[in-house]
Amino acid sequence: MRFKNNPSLLFVLLLSLFSQPLWAEETKANADTEQSETKPAAVPQTLKSPRATMETFLHAMNDIKRGAPERIEAAITTLDLSAINSLVRKEQGSDLAWMLIEVMDRTRVVDLKKVPNQSDGPTYLFHSYEHGDIRIARTGSGAWLFDQNTISQLPAIMDEVAETQRVDGKQAESSKIPWHIRFRQQIPASFKAATFLLPNWQWLGLLFTILLGVVADKLLSFFLRSGVRRWRNQTKHQEFKEISDDILRPLGLMAMALIWWSGINLMGLTENVMLILLVAVKFLASISGVWAAYRLVDLVSAFLHKRAQLTENKLDDALVPLIPRTLKIFVTVIGFVFIADNLNVDISSLLAGLGLGGLAFALAAKDMVQNLFGSITVLMDRTFSVGDWIIVDGVEGSVERIGFRSTRIRTFYNSVVTVPNSKFITATVDNMGERRYRRLSCKLSLTYDTPPDRIEAFCEGVRELVRQHPYMRKDYYHVYLNEFAASSLDVLLYVFWETPEWNTELRERHRFMLDILRLAQGLEVEFAFPTQTLYMKQEEGDGSAADEMSQTKAQQLGQSLAQQIVADTTGTGVKPPPVTFP
Repeated sequence: MRFKNNPSLLFVLLLSLFSQPLWAEETKANADTEQSETKPAAVPQTLKSPRATMETFLHAMNDIKRGAPERIEAAITTLDLSAINSLVRKEQGSDLAWMLIEVMDRTRVVDLKKVPNQSDGPTYLFHSYEHGDIRIARTGSGAWLFDQNTISQLPAIMDEVAETQRVDGKQAESSKIPWHIRFRQQIPASFKAATFLLPNWQWLGLLFTILLGVVADKLLSFFLRSGVRRWRNQTKHQEFKEISDDILRPLGLMAMALIWWSGINLMGLTENVMLILLVAVKFLASISGVWAAYRLVDLVSAFLHKRAQLTENKLDDALVPLIPRTLKIFVTVIGFVFIADNLNVDISSLLAGLGLGGLAFALAAKDMVQNLFGSITVLMDRTFSVGDWIIVDGVEGSVERIGFRSTRIRTFYNSVVTVPNSKFITATVDNMGERRYRRLSCKLSLTYDTPPDRIEAFCEGVRELVRQHPYMRKDYYHVYLNEFAASSLDVLLYVFWETPEWNTELRERHRFMLDILRLAQGLEVEFAFPTQTLYMKQEEGDGSAADEMSQTKAQQLGQSLAQQIVADTTGTGVKPPPVTFP
């Protein structure tokens, strides 16, 4: 399982979560102490006297036997569990409540009238046993609870009275007792002996629980793997054809963790052993749940990615990669909250810890927030989409991925440039992919000995090529003799292609240029290249006999020749209309 999305956020959450001891409640204890010093907590009516406490406990347990299991919370409130670690307090409290009612049912019928009803007074002793006493004592807060000595001695007291018959009227209630409590009573004494740390039966129970969890994991993984393979072969969705057979592997681990969790709760382990095992199992269950959610997000991502490829809109191509990352961050945060809740880590103190480091986090996250707003700017303004050819800050290439923090650009020499999204807030982005037309502007250089009629034929031939090529823009193009260069007659070629992408543009440009070469070859028009010609002239005589044309005569000759040319080409007095395109 990989936690690569938004590493800054994950690091802060991890640091804040595990910087506090998992089973320490110092912050909460300090807060409770300060509150008790300022204002004493009111004692509940159900715990104001030994009689009220006994009545609350008996009524709650009787309601549970009648089919109201939620009443176990009321029964647990009558037990002084302050010495038990908060991580296992709920599980231990439930078992202890059943042990206590079982001991009472095997001792005597409780007469509430004989139980003191005063809020002040000595400790109430219900009964003394060989392994301890059951007493109700007044705590520092003023509430009357079954005291800590009673709680710690209950397992031994229950083993002591296991062979004692129930009092009259309680025999039929034996079926209401949880099966693991009844099972504990039926265990032979030899198995209750503690050879090493734990009673022998608990070692056997742990071995069986571990074996059952491993077998369940292997069997469930096998069936899930077979089911995924069969579904993958039958599905019509191509996006699921390449998924792994182990895509649902975390569900097997989750089943194993749940079996271990249930088994540990049913064996009545001691507090220290249960604390270690239960914390480990809860953590495994939480991690497997987050892992399973990650795999489901991968399935959703594959489905959305395929659907995005089927649409012409490029916005979903940019949004689809962000959705799985958002979901994985959300799952990770929920997973940490779930783990913290199972480990009884106070969420309010966790948030307070984040608040204490808020300034440092804000400074560290400044760039991250800017990058996030940059990605929002790109998506909202549609500055570019995945696949567009862009130029930004000297980087030119095709957009490969738009993320929360950065955008990846594949350059034309096949490298990948990662640009922080914060740059797109202020940078000038030239989106070449948004071009409707792709231009070609160049000069076609002809030799100076090319006759004017051939130049005219050549230019018109190139215009006809523009009109005939399917991808070329027909409503705007220019092909004219444009310049008398040093060694050539330059024809301006200014045309456009309407192509969807660069590959098609290159192909059509290639076809067009080859057709121009073929046209020039057919018209016997030669292209010029930079040359220098040296003329050697030999003088004959002194040159004084050469006839020179007067200035006036020369002007008249030029005018008459020009008028004749215009009359033969355009027409004297004719004004051609502006250039239009059909």
